[in-house]
Amino acid sequence: MAEKPFVSIIIPVKNFERTIEKTFEYLLNVDYPRDRWEWIIADGGSRDKTIEIIKNWQKKYPFIKLVEIPDCPSPGFARNKALEVAKGEFLFFTDADCAPDKDWINEMLKHFARDPQIAAVGGEVFTLRVDPHNLVEAWCEHFRFNMVSPRYGWIKEGYYPEFPPEPLPVDIAGHKGYFFGTCNVAYRKSALDKEGARFWERPTGEDMNLSYTMRSRGWKFYFAPKAKVDHMHRADMKALRKVWVTYGQAHLPLIEKYVKRRVLEIVFQSIKGAPILRIPFPIKGFIYLGNFHLLHIFGFLFLVGLVLSFIYQNFFIWDLTAMLFVITYYFGYQFVKWNFGMEPTNKFWFWCKIKYLTNLSFIIGGLKDFKKYKVLCIEPSF
Repeated sequence: MAEKPFVSIIIPVKNFERTIEKTFEYLLNVDYPRDRWEWIIADGGSRDKTIEIIKNWQKKYPFIKLVEIPDCPSPGFARNKALEVAKGEFLFFTDADCAPDKDWINEMLKHFARDPQIAAVGGEVFTLRVDPHNLVEAWCEHFRFNMVSPRYGWIKEGYYPEFPPEPLPVDIAGHKGYFFGTCNVAYRKSALDKEGARFWERPTGEDMNLSYTMRSRGWKFYFAPKAKVDHMHRADMKALRKVWVTYGQAHLPLIEKYVKRRVLEIVFQSIKGAPILRIPFPIKGFIYLGNFHLLHIFGFLFLVGLVLSFIYQNFFIWDLTAMLFVITYYFGYQFVKWNFGMEPTNKFWFWCKIKYLTNLSFIIGGLKDFKKYKVLCIEPSF
């Protein structure tokens, strides 16, 4: 039997004492020879017990390497520092709040073996609850947070589409922006080295940028859902909202970098098939119109109509205002109806609150750096 390739598992960390040991426990259960792997933990300046935990594990397992990066500016910077010492033929990326499946490595490697043009294999991402009573974790599980297949219309195993020769905003930062997140992806090291490709060092979006760098140069990406990890998600509303802001914030520099045409795409998200209207425009970007957006648009018009009705006492305005109320109610119901199936049912209004605030945070993130990049991103409705 041929010797298995040597692999590097790279994990950036910063203040992960809550979950890092659980990640290590799951990694130890991965079916792969321990003399054919190394774990490279890149710490970006933890102030909790993370480093202490790592060093205690190092005493038992010599394949664990620690790279310390005080005042690390970003996860991408930490991953690049890990790449400087990585010896693996294949580079496996996950996070310190993830739990890889037993077949995680072998499942990915079998796809690399049959096609040398595959630069990256990514797997599916599910949820691992740390606290069964934590409502934010329950929400993330119900929302299928970070899952790959629903992001792209419930795709099946197979190759990602070819990277468009002239990508448009939605191809980069919208629902057609095919990429693999670094919580569950493996790269062929020789492919990265050939292209001189590394993570960018901005605070967010490094996984998307590396994906697009490689795909735009003709390399193939393969989705292998059986190579799964379970994700231990944020445990409080503040942390969850923060991550959604950063997701939206990442899209502007990506569009600035990869989209050359000055075009504004309007995506009618609430219509089947999400048709897109493309308009030549001085500012490139996209505007999604889904239930979240239409709820606010018609809600605002309803309030205007209500004020005008009291001022002018006109039956036509009253009727129009009543119609606007019905439309507002319709889009509000469409936005929250997904929450009716969540348990416990007596937390329905909390589920509505968390859905609303995370969607709002996503949109805030997409607008946050508009002045800096001159890119407009009105993010989608959930």
